[in-house]
Amino acid sequence: MVLSGTWQARAGTIPVFPKDGLPKTPEGHLSFQTSGIQAWDTGLIAFLWDLKRVAHDAGISLEMQTLPGPMRQLLELLPEAPDDPVHHKPFRIPFLEALGRRSIASMTEVGVVSELAALTAKGAVQTVLGRSRMRLSDLLANTSDAGPYALLIVGIVNFLIGAILAFVGAVELQKFAAGIYVASLVGIAMVREMAAVMTAIIMAGRTGGAYAARISTMQGNEEIDALNVFGIQPSTYLILPAVLSLIITMPFLYLYGCLIGMLGGFVVSISMLDITAAGYFHQTITAFGIGQFIFGFVKSLVFGAFIGLTSCRIGLKAGRSAADVGIAATRAVVVGIVGVIAIDAIFAVIADVLGI
Repeated sequence: MVLSGTWQARAGTIPVFPKDGLPKTPEGHLSFQTSGIQAWDTGLIAFLWDLKRVAHDAGISLEMQTLPGPMRQLLELLPEAPDDPVHHKPFRIPFLEALGRRSIASMTEVGVVSELAALTAKGAVQTVLGRSRMRLSDLLANTSDAGPYALLIVGIVNFLIGAILAFVGAVELQKFAAGIYVASLVGIAMVREMAAVMTAIIMAGRTGGAYAARISTMQGNEEIDALNVFGIQPSTYLILPAVLSLIITMPFLYLYGCLIGMLGGFVVSISMLDITAAGYFHQTITAFGIGQFIFGFVKSLVFGAFIGLTSCRIGLKAGRSAADVGIAATRAVVVGIVGVIAIDAIFAVIADVLGI
């Protein structure tokens, strides 16, 4: 075989040796004449490797000594035929082992969140005593974002919830000439359950997802690592303002949601039923006592702490790529919503036991 000219991959002129380019002649020999080669690189080695594999299949041996030394040394490093791919059987973890691993991981995560809550509580105490490294500007910025900026969406959602409750109640209670009790229905539902739960769900989707995205972005930019290098605890510098802002604003948003929800029920009741404004107001006042507000107030505090802690924890354990930011935000919203509903179910059981 005579090789001449330029054999460089970047030139794009290297041919592909066909698989049937050599006849099957057992014990045949193939030598090379390379004096006419002007320039070559790994493109020529790739061509010779294809030739080497075809010659192996045809039973022809290559006389490697007829090649220049560097070319022969590179070609000898390559096998005559590629290795057969190794097929590994998929490894399946037994069911009990997988269940155990998930259980241990869940308990570990609960422990980490509990430790984070303890550090946050310690930071809050140090803030009261004036020994915390938390900046007041961070707390005010987080409080503004979680409070006043959320009034519009909280008001709209709770107004519509109150209106829907009043509409459904009016349709059914009118059948029994008990339309006046629509005010009691809306008032009790908003104070005990709907205002606290709906406000928490809104904050989980709006603020919790934002916290997780912000902290995961800092994780990707290595800002969390920089804080640790400087000896600044992320639990005090980042998580404490976020959690305190939700704990501070959630009760006020809950009370605001109660009032707006009752307003939505009032608008629907006045337009659909023969009820006066004074009658609706009187029935609402007499439907529940201050204990119901305290119960919803406590729930809103727990919801705020839960959303803040879980969202920050998800942000801290996120990956360092851009895609992980979206994953962390989505996971924070899902965990926040499911967790709020689960905690509300626990509160319902506690209220039933205590007779509230």
